[in-house]
Amino acid sequence: MEVRFEHGQEFNVKIIGRLDTVTSAQFDQAIKSETITENKVVLDFSEVEYISSAGLRVLLALKRELDDAGKEMEIHHINAVVREIFGVTGFINVLTVK
Repeated sequence: MEVRFEHGQEFNVKIIGRLDTVTSAQFDQAIKSETITENKVVLDFSEVEYISSAGLRVLLALKRELDDAGKEMEIHHINAVVREIFGVTGFINVLTVK
């Protein structure tokens, strides 16, 4: 898994690969190492192949932290596999997916 950050009007986070048991901790550590000054965080999932329950937990924790700080989080460009996982788990109703 690879994570790329871009600061600007919004904080863009591009995730490449799988967000699973092994890589979710790496993602969590990487995003916590960034100082997020923007009011909106956009996670680009265009190259996320799969997300496990561990990845979902990291996303939920991130959303809660951002909500507590008065910031928004959106997930963009999810594929059919990830959309199905979000749907089955109910995360499609918890996270903002565009």
